[in-house]
Amino acid sequence: MTAGSSPRARVLTLAALVNLGGALLTFLYFHDVDPVATHGASVGVGEVAFFVLGFSALFGAGRLVTVRWMRPVMSWAAAPLHSAHAATARRRILLAPAFVALLTFAGWAAAGLLWGVAWPLIAGRFDLADSLRQMFGIALVSGTFVAAGMFLGTERIWRDEFPRYFPAGDLSAAQVPKLRVRTRMLVVLLLVSLLPLAVLAVAALTRANMMLTADRETAAEIVRNLVVVIGVLLAGGVAVSIVLASLVAASVARPLDAVQQAMARVRDGALDVRCDVISNDEIGAVTEGFNSMVEGLRERERIRDTFGKYVSPEVRDEILTGRAAAAGALREVTILFADLRDFTPWVEAAPAAEVVADLNAYFSEMDAAIRAHGGLVLQFIGDEIEAVFGAPLEDAAHADAAVIAAREMRDRLGRWNAARRSAGKRELRHGIGIHSGTVVTGNIGSAERLSYALVGDTVNVASRIQALNKELGTTVLVSGATCERLRSSHGLQPMPAMKVKGRSAEVTVYAMA
Repeated sequence: MTAGSSPRARVLTLAALVNLGGALLTFLYFHDVDPVATHGASVGVGEVAFFVLGFSALFGAGRLVTVRWMRPVMSWAAAPLHSAHAATARRRILLAPAFVALLTFAGWAAAGLLWGVAWPLIAGRFDLADSLRQMFGIALVSGTFVAAGMFLGTERIWRDEFPRYFPAGDLSAAQVPKLRVRTRMLVVLLLVSLLPLAVLAVAALTRANMMLTADRETAAEIVRNLVVVIGVLLAGGVAVSIVLASLVAASVARPLDAVQQAMARVRDGALDVRCDVISNDEIGAVTEGFNSMVEGLRERERIRDTFGKYVSPEVRDEILTGRAAAAGALREVTILFADLRDFTPWVEAAPAAEVVADLNAYFSEMDAAIRAHGGLVLQFIGDEIEAVFGAPLEDAAHADAAVIAAREMRDRLGRWNAARRSAGKRELRHGIGIHSGTVVTGNIGSAERLSYALVGDTVNVASRIQALNKELGTTVLVSGATCERLRSSHGLQPMPAMKVKGRSAEVTVYAMA
């Protein structure tokens, strides 16, 4: 950032313009509103010298105080990551508009004392009433308007810098007094209503006193002059009111417009939105809350995407929206188990990194086949896959979906092994068992960790059927219970009834051709 565009340079430019306006306002006030306070005294060499000395003293004192005040800010700006004044700098950045306004008003109040009391004493024409009127005109009329202009202007300048010094938008963490929107508007309202009335009262009182000793013609001239003064005050008051009201309105509308536009983008699905927090009031708190809300939405979306890596998008949405029976429910489903053959010798013979990479590649192929037909992979257990069709999303054709998925798993493994043969790698074999029945579905686990799981004899039988592939020399076995639910059993060959562990009755199975 160049020096010409730095906040300090912009504030100095603002101070020069606003104080020049204040000086013009002071001249007009004592020339047109209350000329009696100065008695029309001519400006001599001594008063010019006093003005130069007084102005230099006020300017030097103001500069010294400002430099000391802003020293932590300048130190932090030069080395923000290493400055020990970060907390102080943050607070002073937020308090800068109020500090500049108070310093400005103090300078004008001091000017009122210098030109209302000190110079009349030096010049030997001190009058208490005139001094009070001069201090009123300099400090309360001009000083108040200049201080208000400096506050609103400095605030607007520093607001552009807040994102630089508060990248996280945590203005509320600085713990400084907040100037609330209601207070800000009330102060400006009183300023643009009471001060013009006070000035008008001074103008009317001054001319009323002048009329006490004036002749008829002079009195008429005084009345005409009062009408002109009223017109000037009206025009000037309206102009000043418009400027101050515009600055206050902009200080409120600007951040609200930014939040409104950001909300429209979030409504359209953009979650990379972030509003700069540029005020330390209710609007700033709303902006911080909006940013926190969007961050929460982004976190929810990340969780949603991560969850989608474990289940299909349809299942994910069903669970996240609460439509899935998470507390436990009876459901008729089809269970599929797949298990790699000769896994232990392969693990012992191959490097660990290669085993992990090949397992991940195998699981990716099998998972894709299961997902493609509405299945849910419940878990990967070593070299084994447990999947379900018909839960948590209900599917009347769960048996058909499981058999079609098993056929695709077999085909995918064949194509994958062909690629491994070409690369000179070992082929992998697996066995698949499928069984249908009623299970209990739900989120099962501890208070800290849950998993969507199935409980029931159907799960155990499906696992045992998968193991029968080793005895029968087959790749895919489908239970009779599953075959009864199929729309078509084409491609399935009946096998001898077999006994499985945990069951006294034999199980009818069919081999996939």
